[in-house]
Amino acid sequence: MADEEREAQQGGEDQGGGGKGKLILIVLLLLILLAGGGAGAYFFLFSKGGEEEEEAPKPKVSPEAVGVMYKLEPAFIVNLADPEITMYARVSITLELSGPEVTLEVQKREPIIRDAIIEILSNKTSRELRSPEGREQLKLEIIKRVNTILVQGGVRNVYFTEFVVQAE
Repeated sequence: MADEEREAQQGGEDQGGGGKGKLILIVLLLLILLAGGGAGAYFFLFSKGGEEEEEAPKPKVSPEAVGVMYKLEPAFIVNLADPEITMYARVSITLELSGPEVTLEVQKREPIIRDAIIEILSNKTSRELRSPEGREQLKLEIIKRVNTILVQGGVRNVYFTEFVVQAE
């Protein structure tokens, strides 16, 4: 009988010890899963590589295809066409030309080009110039007008390097 009691006590201890071992194993597995999930979430949320690079939109123009840049200086400062309040715009413009041969023609005709741009800008309201669509429309108008002034070559794109609209 004493042997049976010892076996029962030893069996009970084995089961208690085995229960502790299982509990430790489960806790370790949970910690490993949490650490793996946290690492996965970190890389998914804060990583800038992998799939994001493949899905990122490609630039419209390759670096080799960028034309010659011509900065119109000084910046344009004009009164806007707002009827109820006096508004001003200060805009710095860089023209992307179709080729290096156009640079000389732009230099020769710069006063005419500047006058045309001032006319376009001063006929705009602050509401038109504050919206992204309005600024895009302004770029298209400037390209169209300047290309009518130039005889050889033309303007590919217009870049605003400074654009401020404010009230008096």
